[in-house]
Amino acid sequence: MIRFLLERPIAVIMSFLALMVFSVIVFRLLPISLLPPIDVPQIVVKVTYPNASPESIEQNVLQQIREGLITLNGLEEMESKAGSEIGTVRLTFDYGTKMELAYIDVNEKIDRLTNSLPNDLPRPEVIRINTSDIPVARVQVIPKADVDQVEVSLLAENVLKKRIEQLPGVSLVDINGKRERIISVQPNDAALAALGMSQQELIEAIKSGNAELPGISVKDGQFRYYLRLATRVDTPRDIESLPVRSPNGAIVPLGRVATAKYETQEMLGYHLFGMNEGLVITVHKQASAKMNELIPELKKSLELFRVDYPQVDFEITQDQSSLLNAAISNLQTSLLFGGIFAFGILFLFIKDYRIPLIMGISLPSSLLISFLIFYFFDISINIISLSGLALGIGMLIDNAIIVLDNITRKREAGIPLFEACVQGSNEVMGALISSVLTTLAVFVPLVFLSGISGALFYDQAVAVAAILSVSLLVAFVLLPLLYWLIFRVGKRDSLKGEPKAFLKVLNVYEKGFHWVFARKKLALLGFFMIIPLGLGLSILLETEGLPEIEKPDATLEIDWNEPISAGQNRDRLVGLIQEIKDYTQAEADIGVRQFLLFDGDNSIQKSLLYLLFPSEIEKETQLELLRKRIEEEYPLTTFVLGDAPNAFDQLFSSNMPYYEVRWKDLKAKKPIEAAKMKPWLDDFPTENWEPGPGLQQESSVVFTLLADKLALYQIPVQNVQDQLSRLFGVFTITDIRRFGEITPIRLQENQDRFEDLLRTTRVYASDSTSYLLREFVDYRYADQYKYVTADRGGIFQSALVTSENPHGQLEDFIQWGADKNLAVETKGQYFRDQENIIQLIGILGISVLLLYFILAAQFESFVQPLIVVFTLPLGIGGAFLVLLICGATLNVMSAIGLVVMLGIMVNDAILKIDTINQLKIEFAENERITGGLLLEKAIREAGKIRLKPILMTSITTILALIPIIFSSGLGADLQRPLVFAVIGGLTIGTVTALYFVPLMYWFFDTVVGKKEKL
Repeated sequence: MIRFLLERPIAVIMSFLALMVFSVIVFRLLPISLLPPIDVPQIVVKVTYPNASPESIEQNVLQQIREGLITLNGLEEMESKAGSEIGTVRLTFDYGTKMELAYIDVNEKIDRLTNSLPNDLPRPEVIRINTSDIPVARVQVIPKADVDQVEVSLLAENVLKKRIEQLPGVSLVDINGKRERIISVQPNDAALAALGMSQQELIEAIKSGNAELPGISVKDGQFRYYLRLATRVDTPRDIESLPVRSPNGAIVPLGRVATAKYETQEMLGYHLFGMNEGLVITVHKQASAKMNELIPELKKSLELFRVDYPQVDFEITQDQSSLLNAAISNLQTSLLFGGIFAFGILFLFIKDYRIPLIMGISLPSSLLISFLIFYFFDISINIISLSGLALGIGMLIDNAIIVLDNITRKREAGIPLFEACVQGSNEVMGALISSVLTTLAVFVPLVFLSGISGALFYDQAVAVAAILSVSLLVAFVLLPLLYWLIFRVGKRDSLKGEPKAFLKVLNVYEKGFHWVFARKKLALLGFFMIIPLGLGLSILLETEGLPEIEKPDATLEIDWNEPISAGQNRDRLVGLIQEIKDYTQAEADIGVRQFLLFDGDNSIQKSLLYLLFPSEIEKETQLELLRKRIEEEYPLTTFVLGDAPNAFDQLFSSNMPYYEVRWKDLKAKKPIEAAKMKPWLDDFPTENWEPGPGLQQESSVVFTLLADKLALYQIPVQNVQDQLSRLFGVFTITDIRRFGEITPIRLQENQDRFEDLLRTTRVYASDSTSYLLREFVDYRYADQYKYVTADRGGIFQSALVTSENPHGQLEDFIQWGADKNLAVETKGQYFRDQENIIQLIGILGISVLLLYFILAAQFESFVQPLIVVFTLPLGIGGAFLVLLICGATLNVMSAIGLVVMLGIMVNDAILKIDTINQLKIEFAENERITGGLLLEKAIREAGKIRLKPILMTSITTILALIPIIFSSGLGADLQRPLVFAVIGGLTIGTVTALYFVPLMYWFFDTVVGKKEKL
């Protein structure tokens, strides 16, 4: 095939040029994003029910929603959590479920449930979770001094949001910290009493004045007019001019008995930037958009905003594109230094500028054509796919060096140029195809990991497969063709003789070879002793998800665990920020967050503070001071203070506890009372536990209606409940609606203490006699459960176990529950981790089998593939040694480095074995040599032939990666463990390929090979 293609150079060149043109077009169309667009198989249903207790939300809302959603297709788990005024139902589906259809299905079922839910309940929100929910940036909108916050909120909602949404690539704009204007009506109780009126007459007058007659029209001859009531109110003055009629017939303007005015609605949450109140706009990108184009466009828009709206300051924070830029920068660095060092090493070992020139043409061509495969597999350019390309570049350089070196060797043997190109490519074709297949056999099965890990590996596997497939195409078609075209116009003797540098290396290698083969058994024993020692180093290495990267930012998640208002929450947080020095940036989301996509716990008592410092040194110092301040001044507070999560952390973070013991009272089907629960928890089988959400308590006031007195004085219960809701609730009389803008009219909330209000407020009996409300309402302070948690089986309470081996106490937990007539079950990330480990071991076993089958087919031997398998532990041990010396850990990046290193090591070993096999046949046919002499000569000669490509591949790869070690920044921090693993593995792996592979070949051929029957 190679001969056929080389005989048609113009057709091949035109075909490659056409591929390059299409690749350039496709590259411009590919989306660029931080992470692949992964559908996380979760949907959250959020419920907001003002003035409702956790028990009320659970009984009246969440229970009905759970029962209505239990029949969803693919539903794996369903959990709900009811808090004060807020409730959530989290639905987890089997991975692979079509989340678009599931989202539609959930919304349809919610619509059907509407009639069974309370009438005053707003429609539950349905939130679908995926990687595009992670905002690419946050825009801070801070009003300047003396600027109305409500006006800025309207500006953000009606103008800024829409202008940002119009930017190409923006999918959603979310806002937190908005303020809304209301009209408050403050009754004059003395004036009402003097006229014999109650608040009810006031309320009815306002409702009547804001009434509409939709759809009513009158006919006037041939014309028809639609009616509009002229009494409709628009302003506080309109409200005060409304007539109010007393029971005795007196009519007075409403302004005589009440005051109406504009006010800002009480805030349940705030947003701070520094210590200034403002708003934050989060920007989310479309899956098909280019992040590196979206962020500059957003910055341009902010420049225009600063000019158009000088009353507001704007700032971009938490720009997630820095991670993507780091990945792109690393790939560019890898290509640049890889090309420079490859050129230098090739010139040192081959001494001809034309061969590096061929490499310089083929490498960018391979990379560009790979993006064509991205397009057909619907893969975006993201951190995961770019890391796959970085994996493949090492193999790509390896393949190119091997083919060019083999063609050069054929020319040096006196074969004509054309035949040298054909034979040199054909000779290594089988070995290179096998090496690519073995690399894919190790890597591609990881796609079948369940969950997000498998989805992430899909992008990486496609990227690796793309660049390796293209590298084979380039190695067997473009490289021989370029070699033939470039060298046919040069001098014939330009490649005669080896460079002095290589001759010196060859001399050292041969001395080592003679020493090792003079002591075969001892050397082999030494290698086999090194294998367990190298692998045993893994015990000394720490393991983590992502490598430690320099994170100058931090977050404080805080729950005050006290019944404070949002304003008090804000004041406390401002006090904490004032204590911190040397911070570059601070922003906080306080209390209830207004984000549409927020799926966490919305609580007035909670806050999230983000801090950016100039460096990690200042960060550690200030965080320690902050920790001490919180512990000393707010002992009831629970908080988490640590590194700010990046996009990877947010994607892989789980709200699932590590190990949770749940129990249910199947008889009562309600939370067990705290007084009863406390002695039971004293007997809990382990001391290392924390209360789950269903056990957490908060202080509350419990009102009790005195039914006997209500009956005695003939006061309807409804009257007392209405009066309580007006006193302590958000009582909306009506809404003024103007073209989408809604202004509520509400009774003004009295700021007095509730005991004083009960003593001064009157309630009316059926005969219009009034009594003090305190006579019919009793109250007491009590600690109540903060949340009510439930799953498919009903309400549960739980303990979060923190001991080292929690599952070892499973029988104790079950026995503890049985003694108290409770049904006990265990849940948590612990079980998922166990499943993932078992699954990973199975997948890796399949990978090793595939690798063995491919090599057995390549070598036509059942034994020789074992030589390749035995080389892998030596490389892994070398990688572990360098990781340990450099203080690195076992993490995702070092694991990728291991795969890169093993791919190159396998490649070298396969080529060495393949060359020995070919030489054995050649020597047997031409020189009539047999037995041990034939074997040793073939091994020695194969070592000389493959020495140059093995050294060039290892040295170019190592030298290309060394600059990353001495670099700084986020990208270098991420890549450094990968570099250590590759350098350590290849350093040991080069020695392995040079000496261990020949020894193992000799061992299997002399000891096992004689018994093998083909």
